[in-house]
Order: sequence, then structure tokens, then C-alpha cells
Amino acid sequence: MTKTAIKTEFLCVKPRSEYAQEMFENSMYKLHSCRVAWRRNGEIGLESITNRFDFTIRECGDDDWDIIT
Repeated sequence: MTKTAIKTEFLCVKPRSEYAQEMFENSMYKLHSCRVAWRRNGEIGLESITNRFDFTIRECGDDDWDIIT
């Protein structure tokens, strides 16, 4: 049997709201990179690389987070 490697997708985000800023500083340790856990219906499930914070963002115009390109 052949093993197939699955690449982990990463996305960088920055906080927009006060709530997001607090999570960014305290749970994400100011690290912008997040692992993409899933994508569906215009939403993305993200996991911080610190494994301390999981959250969902909208791909187009989230109130709490901006996607850094």
C-alpha cells in the first residue's frame, strides 16, 4: 500500500475586534499563522499553531479577523 502525504494548509490572520485582539495576544501568543481544519459554505475553521484557540472565520468580510495575504 502506498502512503499519501497530506499537506497542512496554513492561513495568516490579524485581529480586527477587541475580542480577537485579546485572543491573539493571550491564546495565540501574537502568532499570525493558523492551521486550516476545514472549509465549507464560505467559512473556514482555524486552529492556532499554539493549539490553544480554535475559531471560525468568514472568507469574505469577517467582523473579528482579517486574512493576511
